[in-house]
Amino acid sequence: MSTVVTNFKRTVILLSVLIAANGMSQQKLSFQIDGIVRDPMGAPVAGAEVTLSNPPFRTSQTTNHDGRFHFESVPIDSGEITVKSAGFTPVEQTWNARAQNSRLLEVTLAPRGFTERLTVTATRTEQRASDTAASVAVLSDDDLRSSGGITLDDALGQVPCFMLYRRNGSLTANPTSLGVSLRGVGTSGASRALVISDGIPLGDSFGGWVYWDRIPPTSVESVEVVEGGVSDLYGGDALGGVINIIPRRPLNSSLTFQTFYGNEETPEASLTASLREGEWMALASIEGFYTNGYVDVLPPLEGTIDTPVASEHGTAQLKLERLFGNQARVFASGSIFEDSRKNGTPLQNNDTHLRQIAVGANWQSPAAGTFTFRTYGGPENYDQSFSSIATNQDSETLTDIQRVPSIQAGLGAQWTRTTGDYQTLAAGFDGQEVRGASDELMYSGGSVSTAVGAGGRQRIWGIYGEDIVRIGTRVLITGGVRVDDWRNFDALSVTKPLSTTGPLQVDDYVPRSEQALSPRLSALFRARNNFVLRASIYRAFRPPTLNELYRNFRQGNTLTLANSGLTAEQLSGAEVGASYSAWEDRLSLRGTFFWSDVSDPIANVTLSTTPSLITQQRQNLGETRSRGVELEAEGRVTNDLTFTGGLQYVAATVTSFPADSQLVGLLVPEVPRHDVTFQARYTRQHRITASMEARYVGSTFDNSPNTLLLNHYFMLDAQASRPLGHGMEIFVAGEDLLDERYDVARTPFLTNGPPILYRAGFRLTLR
Repeated sequence: MSTVVTNFKRTVILLSVLIAANGMSQQKLSFQIDGIVRDPMGAPVAGAEVTLSNPPFRTSQTTNHDGRFHFESVPIDSGEITVKSAGFTPVEQTWNARAQNSRLLEVTLAPRGFTERLTVTATRTEQRASDTAASVAVLSDDDLRSSGGITLDDALGQVPCFMLYRRNGSLTANPTSLGVSLRGVGTSGASRALVISDGIPLGDSFGGWVYWDRIPPTSVESVEVVEGGVSDLYGGDALGGVINIIPRRPLNSSLTFQTFYGNEETPEASLTASLREGEWMALASIEGFYTNGYVDVLPPLEGTIDTPVASEHGTAQLKLERLFGNQARVFASGSIFEDSRKNGTPLQNNDTHLRQIAVGANWQSPAAGTFTFRTYGGPENYDQSFSSIATNQDSETLTDIQRVPSIQAGLGAQWTRTTGDYQTLAAGFDGQEVRGASDELMYSGGSVSTAVGAGGRQRIWGIYGEDIVRIGTRVLITGGVRVDDWRNFDALSVTKPLSTTGPLQVDDYVPRSEQALSPRLSALFRARNNFVLRASIYRAFRPPTLNELYRNFRQGNTLTLANSGLTAEQLSGAEVGASYSAWEDRLSLRGTFFWSDVSDPIANVTLSTTPSLITQQRQNLGETRSRGVELEAEGRVTNDLTFTGGLQYVAATVTSFPADSQLVGLLVPEVPRHDVTFQARYTRQHRITASMEARYVGSTFDNSPNTLLLNHYFMLDAQASRPLGHGMEIFVAGEDLLDERYDVARTPFLTNGPPILYRAGFRLTLR
């Protein structure tokens, strides 16, 4: 009996030891896993589903508002992690708790196909591109960072509908030629598309052109392009569309720095830094840039007076924000911009000095909706000198010195509310007032002969409303309307002879006003989950700028005269399109047919031509028509290799002009029929990123009689970068790798685009 008891005791002790050992083993295999989910721009992804698995173990949770997740007492030390979130490609990767130690497990989600990217501009409400009938193109942070081009407008060349007035970009072009044309609507320097950042217009208040280098590149998160008239939401500057430059909004302290050096003596440095202390956030951005430029006249036309077109600029922004949880924020910001350019001869130069302050607020409530408010304003001075150039390009004579002072003030507010699951309402108002003048000293024979001052004030107010209705799961109807009032007043022109004792001439212009009604109706039908049909009809308008009304302009030997009698342009448009995605959104296709009739378009009409001078005047043509088709594709061949491509064919012609019937049937100047783009990017995480961009632009004409031809051209850009760890990265890039000296303008002398531009640089990102 004692032997049995002894054996029993031994068995109990052994079992206790085994149980204790097993408990210790289980305790040893209990781990805590912490991590964060980000998008490619580094922003946290809230609400993502995170799953840890190693069969038979499996557990899941969602990320919080900071994109973070936390697993307590995980009984395994390794396995697979799967992360899913709407709009992003699911990610699967292995993890090892022992190797990870106390470091955060970081997961980066890549956006899904073209149709799933988000946009906030198409309807002034946050919607997926696949849920709006508008045509929307999105350039992500990866697209911008990997662009071979130097400037923001170079990167926008990836969008086939995007075209500046002149073919050369903001690197060296005269600022007054940097207006945007979308879908062949045409431009004469003033933009036919609204360019905004954080809800504030960036176009020049006096002339309507765009300073693309005003925004430091390190401060830009992404860019959205909405094609087609959207005056129903954005007013008169959105005749052809909207370009929204979305700034970075870091949630915590961070730093992004970029610098490079390239040929043509081209250095650049850009820095964006944020500092968060509790609910306060400070954000500062600064950039400095210089290029010695290039001679834009090629032999044998090059003369002794031809000097490099060059530019330099500096810009700085400071923003202070106060956050109120996730419900509200208020901010105040200030910015300065200085730009100086040499325009190809010793006597032709221009300078810009711009200051702006802005105040804004965002507030949202589940019951009341979302409210936004913006107000902004500031002064600007633009100085430029002009000359007359001899036909042999060996001498020039000063003809005009201009100073253009202006000041603007604007404000806007919007309310948006989702009612149930099937309706979203939006309403708002905005307004802007501009006061500006063109003060000139005219020269004759090298001496001052006449002083001319012309200018006035312009005020625009608009109110709008929009209703987005979802019918079931397949149909989305969007209706919107806006009413604008445009007034021009306190306008006059004064001419005073200085070389003689002639009388003072004063022209007091009669105050004028116009009203515009801009409706829009859109429908979207989801035939299948991967096949969407859409259609839109709309009206849009654009009033003439003070520059078009009162300021004469000269480029080379082409003189463009102002016209105080200009009226607003009116656009009637329609578009139909379809989008299709396949292979789990690895391939996305989109096609759109569009038709735009523009009544009273403002164009530079040639009045006379001599060997030494072309004289034009801004006039309202009777009517132009732009009809065309856009085709776009995006594909992900592998997780490392992606491509995008686009094609636009547009026929933009003059259909009516009673003042000169010979222009009817001719092409609208500066609008090519063909525009083809292609981009490819290879990314091997933590190793290398390589990208290539190609663009073909068809021939066009540089004047209204279609006698000055600008030939077609092909551009090839590329960039390669390699991370060094700890947020550091080196890169090399090249623009116009085939050294295509394409035609830019005939004034009447032919000027050409830049030669090959290459650079090497360094980036640092700390979050």
